[in-house]
Amino acid sequence: MSEFDIESEVGHDGEDDDVGDSDPFDIVRTKAVLVLNASRRFRYTLDLKKEAERNQQLAKIRTHAQVIRGAAVFHAAGQDVDVSGSLKKQSPSPTQTDDFDISQEELSQMSREHNFSTLQQYGGDTTLIILMVAAAASLALDIKIEGIKGGWYDGGSIALAVFFVTIVTAINDYWQSLLFQTLSEEKQNIHLEVVRCGRRVKLSIFDIVVGDIVPLKIGDQIPTDGILVSGYSLAVDESSMTGESTIVHKDSKAPFFISGSKLAEGYGTMMVTNVGINTEWGMLMASISEDNVEEAPLQVRLNGIATYIGEVGLVVALVVLIALLVRYFIGHTYNPDGSVQFISGKTKVGRAFDDAIKIFTVTVALVIVVVPEGLPLAFTLMLAHSMKKMMKDKALVRRHSACETMGFATTICCDKTGILTLNQVATVEKYLMFLYSCVGHNAFSMLQMTVFEAYVCGKKVDPPDNKSLVPPKLTSLLMEGIAQNFIGSLFLPEGGGDGEISGSPTEKAILQWGLNLGMNFDVTRSNSSIIHAFPFNSEKKQVGVAVKLPNSEVHVHWKGAAEIVLASCASYMDENDGVQPIEEKVSDFKKAIEDMAAISLRCIAIAYQPHQTEGFPTNEEFCNWQLPERQLILLAIVGIKDTCRPGARDAVQLCIGAGIKVRMVTGDDLNAARAIAIECGILGFDADATEPNLIEGSAFSALSEKQRLKVAEKISVMGRSTPADKVALVRALRTMGHVVAVTGDGANDAPALHEANIGLAMRIQGTEVAKESSDIIILDDNFASIVKAVIWGRTIYDNVQKFIQFLLTVNIIAVVINIVTAVSAVCTGNTPVNTVQLLWVNLIMDTLGAVALATEPPTDNLMNRTPVGQREPLITNIMWRNMLIQALYQVPVLLLLNFRGKSILDFDHDKADNANKVNNTLVFNASILCEIFNLLNARKPDEINVFKGVTKNYLFMGVVGLTSVLQVVIILFLGKFTSTVRLSWKLWLVSIAIAFISIRIPEEKASHANSN
Repeated sequence: MSEFDIESEVGHDGEDDDVGDSDPFDIVRTKAVLVLNASRRFRYTLDLKKEAERNQQLAKIRTHAQVIRGAAVFHAAGQDVDVSGSLKKQSPSPTQTDDFDISQEELSQMSREHNFSTLQQYGGDTTLIILMVAAAASLALDIKIEGIKGGWYDGGSIALAVFFVTIVTAINDYWQSLLFQTLSEEKQNIHLEVVRCGRRVKLSIFDIVVGDIVPLKIGDQIPTDGILVSGYSLAVDESSMTGESTIVHKDSKAPFFISGSKLAEGYGTMMVTNVGINTEWGMLMASISEDNVEEAPLQVRLNGIATYIGEVGLVVALVVLIALLVRYFIGHTYNPDGSVQFISGKTKVGRAFDDAIKIFTVTVALVIVVVPEGLPLAFTLMLAHSMKKMMKDKALVRRHSACETMGFATTICCDKTGILTLNQVATVEKYLMFLYSCVGHNAFSMLQMTVFEAYVCGKKVDPPDNKSLVPPKLTSLLMEGIAQNFIGSLFLPEGGGDGEISGSPTEKAILQWGLNLGMNFDVTRSNSSIIHAFPFNSEKKQVGVAVKLPNSEVHVHWKGAAEIVLASCASYMDENDGVQPIEEKVSDFKKAIEDMAAISLRCIAIAYQPHQTEGFPTNEEFCNWQLPERQLILLAIVGIKDTCRPGARDAVQLCIGAGIKVRMVTGDDLNAARAIAIECGILGFDADATEPNLIEGSAFSALSEKQRLKVAEKISVMGRSTPADKVALVRALRTMGHVVAVTGDGANDAPALHEANIGLAMRIQGTEVAKESSDIIILDDNFASIVKAVIWGRTIYDNVQKFIQFLLTVNIIAVVINIVTAVSAVCTGNTPVNTVQLLWVNLIMDTLGAVALATEPPTDNLMNRTPVGQREPLITNIMWRNMLIQALYQVPVLLLLNFRGKSILDFDHDKADNANKVNNTLVFNASILCEIFNLLNARKPDEINVFKGVTKNYLFMGVVGLTSVLQVVIILFLGKFTSTVRLSWKLWLVSIAIAFISIRIPEEKASHANSN
């Protein structure tokens, strides 16, 4: 381990000078600059060009952030000096608050001065403002006519209803914000390993303290400011902080790490020097807030639908208002006693004005019902609820759009190791040129292997772990290569006992094998020192290290994919420690590799080369020196068993049944990939394991674009693939119209994750570069969790459709009834449903309905249908059928009750005023109960049994129960405010019967697959 004299090195740049609030270049005030980690492109929006331009602008701003800060300092210095050279006093310019059109200073001043006019400038909910105007007008009108004692009820009721709606909406929004805040905190909670007291422990990034030693490898994000302790071939990308794309090399002359930067090459360790706000990243983030505002594609569509319906509703309301006013002023409207309401020249202006206000109130009520404010709210609720459930199912959503896009996925390109397999490996076979040994499957463990068969020169050796049978020089070289070419650590407790090995499962298995052969890890590492290293590369699929012995000899050790390392070998060591040409044994080695791969073993070869001291590079030349990778001497070939995950096969079959093709894209040998693919069910039989179902990445990339499109559809397994091969496959699939989900864990997987419709990073094995390039992080690296994400994505889409059906059904019925009754009300003076009642209808329709349907769990048949296309209409034929059937039933029945209810139910012999109130209350009660039962209809739009599984959704049951209870309370106790009267038990039964019949309307069984 090399050490560095840190105190003598060049210091890092200190923090920037403070910039005054008056500086116009201050990035706090530039909203676009606030996005440090901007979302990737929109994959499906209404204006892709505009989104691309926005991202390009954000990237430009991010690149020049530091330049702007420097310009700010210079500009501040100039502004603070006047012509005479003295300092000028400047007033601070306002700093805008995120997501609001008002600065912090303006907000504070407005609050101190109680400036109501300023408050009015910043708008609010248009519908609620209209309602408050209507409440004020109604209050003034009724007090004028009936006096303050009896005239405040209608206007006051509207005001109380508005207050209630506002409270419910605020609680809803607060609940959503808590959910999103929890998810946001989880996204920032990076887990990493640190060394404390000589032992590696896994911690949250929030628990790191000054003095911790942090191991670093390719793709890691530097969590804090720090100083290099040791490292090899270290290169850091500091563009997130400096804006410079040039890779910065770290060594004893440049040992300082900046938090927020990423390790592009090499591996090593650093000591933490600053954490939190004291880091470079922390100081920058203290003055910059991240903009997390993102609209999902489905939300864009829903906003468009809501806007369109709202505009149509406003036009209809305006037409109704004009028509009613025209009818009124030409004398075609009548009082309850039959007299004309308006006679030109005779009716007083005040009376005409009062009647016009009543007409305006009726149309306002119509606007309330028509505008579907609950549509975007429902989607936000569904998104928040589904993201929370997905996190419980080990899928952390980073981009909101990915949550729904997973439901559209038609193909999943996944890695093999750690996703379809356990990535808990044991060395189960070894081929040491002359030695071949096997391990029983019942002896596997992540850290321990047991060899029960060994063959030496074709003869069985028992016991196989007898190191006396392995030549001493070969044993020494193997132990040296295993110990030094190992990225991890071994912790031995002071009191004795088994050691704790940290590192990747592959590294653990190989190290454990070395320990079983008698290796003393600490002694072996102390016998030589690392002078240069070649980190693992996805292209070359091998890792190398050069070590210097006490006698000044240099050994170069390589470890990697067996067939690749074997191709670099010119000789091997025999049982007499002699070096023999490899030509005559190559076929035997290849046969051993093929046999191990055929039983799904991962084959790793270990080789070395003694390097001549003459011509050895100096310290200054190490940066550009490439380790020799030819003319190697083969030492061993090991076979590592990576067992298929329990449940992986079931998850793959579930995807296949849902119309989603699973493709294995792995860097492992094609034969090993084929064996795992058959075990997991990706390939049905050996007969399927032929080209083009089975192909190597290099062979696919060598094809022309046209050939790739033809072959890509058939590929089930791609072995020995590089990140570039994965990107080529993803592009081909997307070109063919597939919605592609791709998994990745390495830094080189970032392009493929970015290219795919949904990028899935692994939390356990994944690097921070991969995670930042992803849309969803799989917390347990399990393929089954990916399938659960697909299920929740489809659930969001289904729940949106359910709510749209419920909302539009109520909308259509309410609009038709209100238009008809509004006209009749002006003609007869009898209004069946008033403004307060309509607010209650709107609350059920928009808020409570959204809560009930947003939390619907996945249905049983969700994965029994093919994916829905992203551009298929949200409103399907089944939904139109259900809505029209409900409208054709409820509209005639409720209108019949409204106009003929008194005679049909035989209470028209009562006083006219009381009969009208009873009839209107019955219409109102029946319509509300129809809404409640319509919620049940919306749960199962394509099934007859709408009660199936209803008791499993406690929130749905709670909403239905609460709504029913409140409706009873309104009818029994709040008649003064809602203009209702108590109903007899017979009329309650009539209301329930009318509503219950609506859920008994036959609905033929259908599926989303043929809904269009």
